[in-house]
Amino acid sequence: MVLFVLCLGIYSVNVLGNALLIGLNMLDPRLHTPMYFFLSNLALMDICGTSSFVPLMLANFLETQSTISFPGCALQMYLTLALGSTECVLLAMMACDRYVAICQPLRYSELMNRQTCTWMVALSWGAAFANSLLQSILTWSLPFCGHNIINHFFCEILAVLKLACGDISLNALILMVASSVLTLAPLLLIFLSYVFILTAILRVPSAAGRHKAFSTFSAHLTVVVIFYGTISFMYFKPKAKDLYLDKLLALFYGVVTPSLNPIIYSLRNAEVKAATIALLRGDLSRKMAPFPVVL
Repeated sequence: MVLFVLCLGIYSVNVLGNALLIGLNMLDPRLHTPMYFFLSNLALMDICGTSSFVPLMLANFLETQSTISFPGCALQMYLTLALGSTECVLLAMMACDRYVAICQPLRYSELMNRQTCTWMVALSWGAAFANSLLQSILTWSLPFCGHNIINHFFCEILAVLKLACGDISLNALILMVASSVLTLAPLLLIFLSYVFILTAILRVPSAAGRHKAFSTFSAHLTVVVIFYGTISFMYFKPKAKDLYLDKLLALFYGVVTPSLNPIIYSLRNAEVKAATIALLRGDLSRKMAPFPVVL
């Protein structure tokens, strides 16, 4: 019951916060820029990612015996893996956008046009979902002849592979290669973008100019640190003897981290705060009126 109430509250913050970001980006013309286009996709991905397993997880918290159907488990594993990988690639695309905005400001509108941004987002979603489809086909092609108890909050791919009674060496190899391509490669791209960004910021002569340039990507930097920091702590720490610790870490990564993104972008972004205030005052709806109202 404690986990149910806690996770329900965090999940509600996640859905409402990210839905608010998407709504603001659609309603406020000042937010119709590449950065907020990427942010809207990140918010949509966070909503879909948590919604793929949290509602059933909440229901299972109240049940004596937690169960999931075979097709439901397959769909849940596919979606959680795909959406998690999408966030890795999408954060790299957002880092590239910040690099162009700070290091190539005069060519920003030319380089980051609508078609380019659409292709970058399509690549993020397409590559991740294609990889998840491959991993799902390989996983569910294995024989499952033993027990059917998944020692996890949801159908996480590693937890499912432990149930297979066949050889999973090929699955582990392909999963490791795919994880390196979709996780480490975007992280390297983010790191290189930050190096160029920080170099460009340090060249700005005025302190006010440096502060303004840093503020344009500080929110993205915070999200990257939390996201990859949580992943690193989960997968590169020594294996815990108590499996409940690993599951709680996965719960933090899957539920809490997506809920922090709208909070971070709201608190550290002047445009989002201004759009939120305008929405609360009712100015945003008047500003979006398609035709002037004649009284």
